[in-house]
Amino acid sequence: DVKEAVLSHQEHYDGTGYPRGLKGDEIPLLARIVSVADAFDAMTTDRPYRSKMSFSKAMDEIEKKSGTQFDPEACTALLTYRDTIEQIAQKRLAEDL
Repeated sequence: DVKEAVLSHQEHYDGTGYPRGLKGDEIPLLARIVSVADAFDAMTTDRPYRSKMSFSKAMDEIEKKSGTQFDPEACTALLTYRDTIEQIAQKRLAEDL
């Protein structure tokens, strides 16, 4: 399952992703979940080519791409716990300082 999730986590729910152009439920469930988590992490982490975006903006992007890039159910699961996740992230940031 993990191997398939790694292979398929760049597939987009609407079929425009890669490497195989899978769509919707053709994409393994774990890959659909990892896709949302990986994108959120990428958006909220500094990269050599761009600065991280705010938690709020990243959540808005996840919501905006629900049903196209991301599985709507995986997005709903993440967004349902938006406030809790933000509190955990803020606590973690305070600990790192």
